[in-house]
Amino acid sequence: MAGPTTAERQQRTSGPSRPQRTRRVLTARSRALVLALALAVLLAAGGAWVFYGSHWLRLEHVETSGTRVLTPQEVLDAADAPLGTPLISVDTGAIEERLRSKLPRIDSVAVTRSWPHGIGLEVTEREPVLLIEKGGKFIEVDAEGVRFATVGRAPADVPRLELTPDQENGAASLRRFGTDRLLREAVRVTGDLPEAVGRATRKVKVRSYDSISLELSGGRTVVWGSGEKGRTKATTLTALMKATPKARHFDVSVPTAPASSGS
Repeated sequence: MAGPTTAERQQRTSGPSRPQRTRRVLTARSRALVLALALAVLLAAGGAWVFYGSHWLRLEHVETSGTRVLTPQEVLDAADAPLGTPLISVDTGAIEERLRSKLPRIDSVAVTRSWPHGIGLEVTEREPVLLIEKGGKFIEVDAEGVRFATVGRAPADVPRLELTPDQENGAASLRRFGTDRLLREAVRVTGDLPEAVGRATRKVKVRSYDSISLELSGGRTVVWGSGEKGRTKATTLTALMKATPKARHFDVSVPTAPASSGS
C-alpha cells in the first residue's frame, strides 16, 4: 500500500490552514468585544444607580452667600430646593428663576452643586442709586432704573428723586418720553457724577428731559441739563468746583460754557 504523498505530509505537519486560523482569531475578538460591551453596560447601569437610585449623592443641605439686606433664611425659603432628591437631578435653573421671581432685590444668583450633598447659592443684590418717596415709604431704584423694593426707612447716602415736570416743558417731556424714560435719565446722571459729588448729592430733580438738577449738601446746587454728555459734564464740574471752591451754584448744562455763582 502506497504511503502518504509529499503534499499530505506537509499539510499534517503545518497545522490548520490560514482560513481556519483567521476564523479562530475573529471568534476570540468577538468574545472580547462582547465582554467589553457587557462590562460597559454594567458600569453605566451601576453609575446611573449611584447617581439616581442610591442614597449616597442626595441633596442634604443648601448654603447661601453674598446677602446684604436679605437674610439667608429668606433666600433659602424662596429657593425651595428639593431636599432628599438626587443631587444630579436638581434643576438649578428653576431654583435661580424662583429666587429672581420671589425676591426682586436679587440682581443675579449663581446656583452650583457642591458634591456630594450640597447646593450653593451665591447672591448679588441690587443696590439703590435713587429713592422715590411715596406715602411715607421709599421705593429703591437701581442703576438700571429698576424699582426693586419698597422700604420704610431711607438707606443712608442715597439721593431722592423729585420728578416734578414744569408746566411748560415738563408736561411735554412727560408725554413724549414717559415717566420711566425720565427716571432712567435721572439714573444715568447719577452714574456719571464725579465720586465726591455723588456722595454729596441729596436730591436729583427732574423737571423735563433737558432740565435735570442736583441738590448737594451745604445748600449747593448743580444745573446739569439733559443726561447727554455726562462724562464731559462731570469733568467740567470737577474743574469748576476746584476753580471756585466757595461757589454755591454750578451750571454745566453746556459743558463748553460752564458757570458758577454765589459764595
